[in-house]
Amino acid sequence: MYELKSRYEITLAQKQAVDLVSQRFQEQKKRQVLLGVTGSGKTFAMAHIIRELDRPALILSPNKTLAAQLYQEFRGFFPGNRVGYFVSYYDYYLPEAYLPQKNLYIAKEVSINPELERLRIDAARNIMESKNTVIIASVSAIYSIGSPDDFFSQKITFSLAAKLDRDHLMRQFISLGYNRTDDFIESGQFRVRGDLIEIFPTSEENPVRLVLEEDELRGIEVFDAITAIASESLDRVTIYPVSYFHYHQNRISDSIREIKLELEERIDFFRKSGQPEFAERLTERTLFDMELLEQYGHCPGIENYSLYLTGRKKGEPPYTLLDFFGEDFLLIIDESHITLPQLRGMYEGDQSRKKKLVGFGFRLPTAMDNRPLNFDEINAKMDKVLYVSATPSEYEIRESGNQVTELMVRPTGLLDPEITIKKTESPVEDMIGEIESELRQHERILITTLTKKMSEKLTDFLRTNGFKCTYLHSDIKPLDRIKVIKKLRTGEIDILVGINLLREGLDLPEVSLVIILDADREGFLRSATSLIQTFGRAARNVKGRVILYIRDLNDSLEKAIAESKRRRQYQMEYNRKHGIKPRSISKGIKDFHDDDYWIQKSEEKIDVQFKNRESLVKEIDNLTLLMKQKAAELDFKVAAVLRDRIKYLKNVLIELY
Repeated sequence: MYELKSRYEITLAQKQAVDLVSQRFQEQKKRQVLLGVTGSGKTFAMAHIIRELDRPALILSPNKTLAAQLYQEFRGFFPGNRVGYFVSYYDYYLPEAYLPQKNLYIAKEVSINPELERLRIDAARNIMESKNTVIIASVSAIYSIGSPDDFFSQKITFSLAAKLDRDHLMRQFISLGYNRTDDFIESGQFRVRGDLIEIFPTSEENPVRLVLEEDELRGIEVFDAITAIASESLDRVTIYPVSYFHYHQNRISDSIREIKLELEERIDFFRKSGQPEFAERLTERTLFDMELLEQYGHCPGIENYSLYLTGRKKGEPPYTLLDFFGEDFLLIIDESHITLPQLRGMYEGDQSRKKKLVGFGFRLPTAMDNRPLNFDEINAKMDKVLYVSATPSEYEIRESGNQVTELMVRPTGLLDPEITIKKTESPVEDMIGEIESELRQHERILITTLTKKMSEKLTDFLRTNGFKCTYLHSDIKPLDRIKVIKKLRTGEIDILVGINLLREGLDLPEVSLVIILDADREGFLRSATSLIQTFGRAARNVKGRVILYIRDLNDSLEKAIAESKRRRQYQMEYNRKHGIKPRSISKGIKDFHDDDYWIQKSEEKIDVQFKNRESLVKEIDNLTLLMKQKAAELDFKVAAVLRDRIKYLKNVLIELY
């Protein structure tokens, strides 16, 4: 069973929500919504629901950064249980593609992070070994991986006192895809020293030493790869294949025969279509892959042949992380208003890219079966689903049969902000007085516009009038965004003007006023959901308020205002009943100084110090090492900044040299 630990006591409101959600699932309700306002402790409630239901849980997050935060939180909640982390294992990923209009083929370029790869394999292993497992995943969970049956059936388990032949043991490791080495041992390798056999499983943090004596296993030790000092003794150990895409030789041989048959059919198709150049290209590429697959059991792009290697039929859904859970598990879709649209969009984007590769002879048609699940297939694999959001969409509410559990109370007692509607011909002039009033109280302000041009012009106008102001939109580099947010929090600037201020990273308790210009202009940024989320930017400050500049009310505005007022009134009643005095959130300002300085120096070098190709290549290599380090530390915000920087420098390399 799950053992939940926390320094916080569950509040009455949280317990009521947990009990209601758990009861409905136990009554075999399949879909529910947990509507939790910002700051209400949704994550803590999710952990309690998982404990109450006592079954495997998969939590889907909209991005790596939020997934990393959830992973750390749930490791703290369940220190005695298994908590896994499953996101894309690429530090850098440029997918294979073909652009017919430019006759340009783009080869796949990847940089795999070994630590993220280990965590992915560890997550699959955990879910297959224990039902008390929580996996935090990104939308990577719906992408094709190997069959769970293949992965689990190939494992080898060793117990103390077992009879083992050293040579046979080495052959077993090789059969699982591990490479022998005589040097420093790394993940996916094994080393032999007399009667000691050391292996570094891809699903473990540390290598394992097997001590043989007269063909008997006398010791199993976990040890440090650098110092070789043993840290733990085990009675048994299980070794899994080196990756999801590792298969026995007979499966590979059968697959190669089927792939070659498909190749012959495709060659015939291209020749009859008068496209012999496509037939020649496909033949050369496919036979090269088959030669590598036959000799080494692996080849670049092996996932494109997964249909045959996993034994599926054409058109059948690929195996994904969801298949490792079986049929009885809890799926929590965090920030569902963002995550669900992502899940819907993955399939079409993937298929559009692959159609061009297949149509122009770069890949066989069955490469189309290496894909993410489509939305119908995802739904078919779901068991019990909890949609979690402060602003669930109509889809989630409809799917749940209107079974919405509300978590409306913030332990801090903070209220949803007061909303003021203003109709004026000169909103920019009118807001000056509001801004001055706020600044006299040493607070900060967010202003949202509809266009980049408007945000820049408004910023210039405010600066001309003596205000410390800047803008934030998609043209601002990731690193500069981080710096801008820090400047706002520290008071170096007082006003931030933007378009979409809903993006991750804008958790700003110093902001007491949000001004929304053209609030009545229907669209994505002025939908009821977006408006409620934008209102929430002022919900972390006890003085929080929102000003809406409009010409006329519309349905989205009325809905958003009514919902915000309802939440505000609910919290006020709760505070009065329980004697709670609202208090602003206190949140430390993260110092990005070291990373900023490092990267800023590299930016300065572009025009000043990169006088030759070698110095630019060296800088790219240095940034790549730092990017991998940050990704290994699960600091994906900085890793993403570095990734963008590397991409820019590579373009500079192409243009100049």
